[in-house]
Order: sequence, then structure tokens, then C-alpha cells
Amino acid sequence: MPKMKTHSGAKKRFRVTGSGKLMRQQANRRHYLEHKSSRLTRRLKGDKLVSKGSVKQIKRMLGI
Repeated sequence: MPKMKTHSGAKKRFRVTGSGKLMRQQANRRHYLEHKSSRLTRRLKGDKLVSKGSVKQIKRMLGI
């Protein structure tokens, strides 16, 4: 049986913490930033935990 391949898009978007939780970046922080308020871009700065409903699917894509 061949090895499972890691999903290339998923490995760029998610990271695993030391305790095994999945982190993601927030949306709407990529472009058109001159139209968005500084308050909004600061709020979108931090990483967030992946929702519980998506964890199983993402872990499978990452091969965890």
C-alpha cells in the first residue's frame, strides 16, 4: 500500500501546536488592505483555532 500524500494546500494553511491542536490564519487580510480600517486589520492579525467540526477532515489532509 502506498504512503498517504500530504495535501499541499492544507500544509500551507494550517499548523499543529505542541499539544496537537490546529491553528489557522484569519480571512480578509491578504489584499485591498488600504480600504480596510486599521482596527479591522489588527483584529484579523492573530491566529485562531480550527473549529471542532473541521478538525478531523484537516488532520486527514495533513496525514496526522
